[in-house]
Amino acid sequence: MLPNFLTLDPIGTISGTVRLPGSKSLSNRILLLSALARGETEVTNILDSDDVEVMLTTLKQLGVTIDRRPGSNSLRVKGRGGAFDGPDPIGETRLYMGNAGTVIRPMAAVLTAGHGRFVLEGTPRMHERPIRDLVDALRKLGARVDYLGREGYPPLKIIAMGLHAGDLGVSGTTSSQYLSALLMTAPLADGAVTVRVVDHLVSEPYVDMTVAIMARFGVRVERQGEYAFHIPDGQTYKTPGRVLVEGDASSASYFLAGAAITGGTVRVEGCGSDSLQGDVHFADVLEAMGARVRWEPGAIEVTGAGPAAGRPLRGIEANLETMPDAAMTLAVAALFAQGPTTLKGIGNWRVKETDRMAAVSRELKKLGAETEVGKDHLTVHPPERIGTAMIETYNDHRMAMAFALAACGPSPIIIENPSCVSKTFPTYFEELALITHRPAPLPAEVRQGH
Repeated sequence: MLPNFLTLDPIGTISGTVRLPGSKSLSNRILLLSALARGETEVTNILDSDDVEVMLTTLKQLGVTIDRRPGSNSLRVKGRGGAFDGPDPIGETRLYMGNAGTVIRPMAAVLTAGHGRFVLEGTPRMHERPIRDLVDALRKLGARVDYLGREGYPPLKIIAMGLHAGDLGVSGTTSSQYLSALLMTAPLADGAVTVRVVDHLVSEPYVDMTVAIMARFGVRVERQGEYAFHIPDGQTYKTPGRVLVEGDASSASYFLAGAAITGGTVRVEGCGSDSLQGDVHFADVLEAMGARVRWEPGAIEVTGAGPAAGRPLRGIEANLETMPDAAMTLAVAALFAQGPTTLKGIGNWRVKETDRMAAVSRELKKLGAETEVGKDHLTVHPPERIGTAMIETYNDHRMAMAFALAACGPSPIIIENPSCVSKTFPTYFEELALITHRPAPLPAEVRQGH
């Protein structure tokens, strides 16, 4: 257990090799489809984190048999071969979702396709995260979903009686998870389903990931135009036998940025040019700032220009709509750039684990930066010198991990509530320490002021 505060001394260089933990987004999608599939699935390199534990606990409450050896990152899921029915034929089943968007959104959709009564609830912050767009879409397929608190937000009550075929629209401007949830649920309906995005789709690579994983489990999604998805009737999920979870590309961003900032060389293993994850392209953003990038099918290597170049990175304008999680890493890397950096396409930061737009801007200012906040963009003006600051994390794992990179400056950085990284990467600070190299001590005459 980490202490309530963690002090990071100034970092000289970040250099080395990191074997990435499994992707949260892939882990939870694969676990859910394994549970719905016919047959037994072995899942390897599963992420050991809070959000994945929420999914595992939920599936077990729904009667899914999951065998996992203690200390192992592999497990076996015995699929049910169809939708979930409530374990209590008379009463309701209460399911706690924590603050895991990758659980509550797909689970809310999938549960409507079975039979039973379910209550989905979570942390206070989860009850502030919108879900109306998904609920409205499910109702068009005949789902009965009621709000137990504020209209448009969890907690939810689901009275499941199966889903009908249909052609429906859904908004994609708040979260791609709504569309992914509908796609994963569609094969459980009583006929073909077509889902159309009625406006604009953010984080589109996550939808591509969903479609690719569904294909691994034997379900075909037909793309009809830019934003229409058709799932033909008569398809069922079938186990592929064994599935490897890719290393988490969002987690890779911290180590790669550390190399770019400090002039080190970092190789991350577990995702690369063959990855299903859009966040691997954060390496392209670092390259635009002046870092050197080398790609392999299952690895990425980044080398920074080095502090000897003054400010080794250059400020850029970048649209991060397809990688909003990695965008937080760029916001902190911008502290070390020559000139301002503008992050665009990040309006949905406001409905994440915390209001990340407000939180990131507030903490950057503590470090001496000036920021400009717009509807869907943030501009960071780097300070002359990064000072010591205590970083509030707002119980948001990515705040803790991204702002740890501020220690690449000349001052210690204090991270409040560092254990919040357990949501996706419990060993993050240990992994960072393994590839952190402290600055060489100053000569005695310099220390003494001569």
